[in-house]
Amino acid sequence: MALMITDECINCDVCEPECPNNAISQGDEIYVIDPNKCTECVGHFDKPQCQEVCPVDCIPFNPDYVETKDGLMQKFLKLSAA
Repeated sequence: MALMITDECINCDVCEPECPNNAISQGDEIYVIDPNKCTECVGHFDKPQCQEVCPVDCIPFNPDYVETKDGLMQKFLKLSAA
C-alpha cells in the first residue's frame, strides 16, 4: 500500500528529498504523497525512507491503497522504465 502524510506533519522538509520516486510534494497545508508514485521504497530500500527520517512519525500506510510487495515491485519497474 502507498504511504500517506497525516495532519501531524510539521513541514520540516526532510521527507521530500528522501523519496526516490519523487512521490512527495508540498500540498496546500502539508506535504502529500502521490499514491501512484509511492512504492514504499520497494526496489530502492528495505524500508520507506520518509518514515525513517520523519521526526514526528506522521507517515503511516494508506489504507485506501492496499498493494502487495509484488505489486509495489511492478509499480517500481514501471516507474523506472518511464
